Amino acid sequence: MTSQTTVDAPASGPQRPAAGLRGHPWLTLITVAVGVMMAALDGTIVAIANPAIRDDLNASFADVQWVSNAYFLALAVTLITAGKLGDRFGHRQTFLIGVTGFAAASGAIGLSGSITAVIVFRVFQGLFGALLMPAALGVLRATFPAEKLNMAIGVWGMVIGASTAGGPILGGVLVEHVNWQSVFFINVPVGVLAVLLGTLILLDHRAENAPRSFDLLGIALLSGAMFCLVWALIKAPTWGWGDGKTWLFIAASAVLFAVFSFWETKVAEPLIPLGLFRSVPLSAGVVLMMLMAIAFMGGLFFVTFYLQNVHGMSPVKAGAHLLPLTGMMIIGSPLAGSAITKLGPRVPLAFGMAVTAVALYGMSTLESDTGSGVMSLWFALLGLGLAPVMVGATEVIVGNAPLELSGVAGGLQQAAMQIGSSLGTAVLGAVMASRVDSELPGNWADAGLPKLTPGQLDKVSEAVQVGVAPVAKGMPEPVAAKITAVAHDTFLSGMSLASLVAAGVAVAAIFVALLTKRGTNAEAGAGVGHV
Repeated sequence: MTSQTTVDAPASGPQRPAAGLRGHPWLTLITVAVGVMMAALDGTIVAIANPAIRDDLNASFADVQWVSNAYFLALAVTLITAGKLGDRFGHRQTFLIGVTGFAAASGAIGLSGSITAVIVFRVFQGLFGALLMPAALGVLRATFPAEKLNMAIGVWGMVIGASTAGGPILGGVLVEHVNWQSVFFINVPVGVLAVLLGTLILLDHRAENAPRSFDLLGIALLSGAMFCLVWALIKAPTWGWGDGKTWLFIAASAVLFAVFSFWETKVAEPLIPLGLFRSVPLSAGVVLMMLMAIAFMGGLFFVTFYLQNVHGMSPVKAGAHLLPLTGMMIIGSPLAGSAITKLGPRVPLAFGMAVTAVALYGMSTLESDTGSGVMSLWFALLGLGLAPVMVGATEVIVGNAPLELSGVAGGLQQAAMQIGSSLGTAVLGAVMASRVDSELPGNWADAGLPKLTPGQLDKVSEAVQVGVAPVAKGMPEPVAAKITAVAHDTFLSGMSLASLVAAGVAVAAIFVALLTKRGTNAEAGAGVGHV
């Protein structure tokens, strides 16, 4: 593959009709959607398999946490750098390498006989996932003309949202009826299909002024800053937000980000040209994506505990109760893409965050005896609100970046989403823990239950934070009923407060959405230079 670039059409010209399969826009969309689906599913499907992995491999609770943390850490730290690789070497190649490596790492996890091997290959999954996600957006940006880009991103967002929300359902079915290994093995045939389709269909678009060098120091500084930030978010629930170690890593992250920003003004070809952020809409899109992820993942995190531990549902049944959310994202994303094309992103994005805020407020009212109909209403509203934000914020970020930086823009979009997800889980988890710690002793005493030692209270509090009633085997039924009532009431109080905080984040995001506008560089895509 030569690095020489030929230009088929002016940057602002319309897309040429594809000859045959290669470069066909809608077949390209299907191809990248298959690869993205595989990576997006993995973000939530594995959580269902963790208990089975722990039992089968005799792993500790900390080990099992690293099954998820290792993937997220590798993914978040390398997303922007991986996007730059796509800008430099072509998004087609980067996507194919990412899909191949992700599928191979998934197969290796399924064959692993130790928890150490699982964690190591989860790191590789994260690294290869970081390659394919921004590359997918880069391919779409270069393939679709401006008037159809929103619809394409709508379908892309539908796949991301549906896969993320549908992960627990599929994971529950596979773990319950096959084994935990099948959660990873399923990626192998999907990856093979994506590679075959990609080889036949994807065209290697390359911007005429694509980057030709690497900012190695910038990569090191940014990776270090992202690592310190993500590490602090991962460890904060264990260390505590008041612990010096948490703030040491946050401070180190801030220093590294500052040094990185200074260096980017000095290097000839920076990793992230800081001029990108002079675009108010692009910056607003990044912030909006992060706020959306805080509200979405923070809310979804507690809902799974609510369904399984308060209502006593199996993982499969709990996943089925989330189908209204998944369904509305599937229906709403393409419709949102069409609306954004006609109206621009500002109104749909503000509307989406307003609906999200209403849904999260509704979720704050859930009780232990709330029926499926009421739950479905709030879940459906959440999906309806999130769909235009997933689509519109992505278009705002990618469409306002120059074509030669579409991979970096895709990396920014994914990094904002991943950090927002982690921040939502960490911060709202801290809100939950604080509410439980403050209310549990009083609720326990008011129920007339035996006084707990500080050590016992800590263990009970940890269980209640995920909706579990710490009832020992053989405990008398009246006592067990009181403990269950106290645990669930205290958990619901914490979930209500966390949902209200998430709703507040969504309200703040409405004002950020008003700063967005249609991508000024969107016309630069669609059939420009290809190798």
